[in-house]
Amino acid sequence: MSRTLFESDKTSPLRARIVAGCMCLAFGAVGIQGGVVALTGDHSDRFANSRSADSPNTLTRAEILDRNGERLATSVSVYSLSADPTAIWDADYVATELMTVLPELDYETIVRRLSDTDRRFVWIQRGLTPVQRQRVFELGLEGLSFNEETRRLYPQRGLAAHVLGFTDVDGNGIAGIEYALDERLTQSDEPLRLTIDAGVQYSLETELEAAAISTHAQGGAGIVLDAQTGEVLAMASWPFFDPNRPQDAIPGARFNRASAGVYELGSVFKPFTMAAGIDLGEVMLREQFDVRNPIHVGSDTVHDDHPLPNARVATPTSIVAHSSNIGTVQVSQRIGLERQQRFLESLGLFEAAPIELASSAAPLLPDYWSEITSATVSFGHGIAVSPIAFTAAFSAFANDGEYLAPTILMETDPLAPPREPRRVMSAPTSEVVVGMMRVAVTDGTGRNADVPGYRVAGKTGTAEKPIPGGYDDDRNVTSFSAVFPADDPNYVVLIVLDEPTNEAGQAISAAFSSAPAVGRVVERIAPILDVMPYFEDIRPSGPPIRAISDRRSL
Repeated sequence: MSRTLFESDKTSPLRARIVAGCMCLAFGAVGIQGGVVALTGDHSDRFANSRSADSPNTLTRAEILDRNGERLATSVSVYSLSADPTAIWDADYVATELMTVLPELDYETIVRRLSDTDRRFVWIQRGLTPVQRQRVFELGLEGLSFNEETRRLYPQRGLAAHVLGFTDVDGNGIAGIEYALDERLTQSDEPLRLTIDAGVQYSLETELEAAAISTHAQGGAGIVLDAQTGEVLAMASWPFFDPNRPQDAIPGARFNRASAGVYELGSVFKPFTMAAGIDLGEVMLREQFDVRNPIHVGSDTVHDDHPLPNARVATPTSIVAHSSNIGTVQVSQRIGLERQQRFLESLGLFEAAPIELASSAAPLLPDYWSEITSATVSFGHGIAVSPIAFTAAFSAFANDGEYLAPTILMETDPLAPPREPRRVMSAPTSEVVVGMMRVAVTDGTGRNADVPGYRVAGKTGTAEKPIPGGYDDDRNVTSFSAVFPADDPNYVVLIVLDEPTNEAGQAISAAFSSAPAVGRVVERIAPILDVMPYFEDIRPSGPPIRAISDRRSL
């Protein structure tokens, strides 16, 4: 709906009489065409034909809700300012007056539009605030109109911005779920309910940002996944942006690192290698691996970044808990190239994650799978995957060895994919590896992720960033992937930080960046997810000790 500047809810009786008189003298009529009210005669046909694509946006989009019905995106009515250049007597004067209310306008652009008398409709400013609309009205300029439009509003501001995406000024989906499910959102009034939990999302975003800022990281990503259903409870990418004003985002902030970014994640891949070795019968839990010396693979040498504590030999649990490259490569050599590839492929790591986002990135895989490729991939180098693809793969450890494709649509939505689990390892294998990762948190590299009462199990990953011809020793990508609670895992949490450093600007490992961030996330979201804390009873066994007052006289 559009109104000329002579219309207002606060129009005085005098102004109303003047307008009515002018209309009668001019034999004008109120012509309604395309939602615009014209008070300068009936030019509806020419007006409608001249503006075509310039018509105000009256497109209605369905609301987007979180899993609990919290409104994440809605549509509201706003007014936009347009002009009929043929009714503008002095373009320079009108532009100057408008800029007293709308100083962000470009003077030359507005003058050019107002001077284009070959057109009957030009936009001046879209989405005015009520105050701006009233002040423009009070200027009393002829030839201007207010056009009522529908505008997308994100009431939670930046919350889940990279999942939601945003629309353009005409209401077309541009990014995120707004783009991926644009047809669904415009052809149905039924709200679209996502698997996102606003409380979990807020907790993840808060801790991701705190970790990124405190470690001076260039970027970060975080995901919380329900392993039993494949539902994404939270997905975040840092830096954040406000989808209400995407044009104000800092460079790179609109990029979804959680789904569109691919990273070499490092040692978080080691549990996959160990799981494959155990599941294929190539690794016995009580056997010991010699990890004293670097291992030679062709002309290359693999060593441990830090020697295992007091270790000449290491058990499979120690290899995972203390992150031994040497031990992991020995396991991968037993598995072999073909079986290693098949196992990783079964985890969905050789393709883009099948999630309902157009920005899901395909992995970067080795061109040729050689012995050294197999060795480095076993500890997460030489293969780059998206955080969401990795999280979905890792969730098999919390789902009795079954893989579920990740989703952000509630199962009740007609567009939601069927929940079809795929077994990738045996349930006992997944349980054993979770136990190894629990040791990594209690006694290994992941100690900073431990949360009393919630039995976190997880693995650190610190990967040097690839550069042409090799790797940069001074720049890392760190990650920590966790399942909890370890004795009955349901949830997966992943935090990835791009180039975290200490105060001196030196690269730091996952143990001091991503791991503590995951611990803080778990501590915040566990109560939201109704995960009850568990504390072991440390009282000595045996009959209860009587108090002195309970003693009976003999």
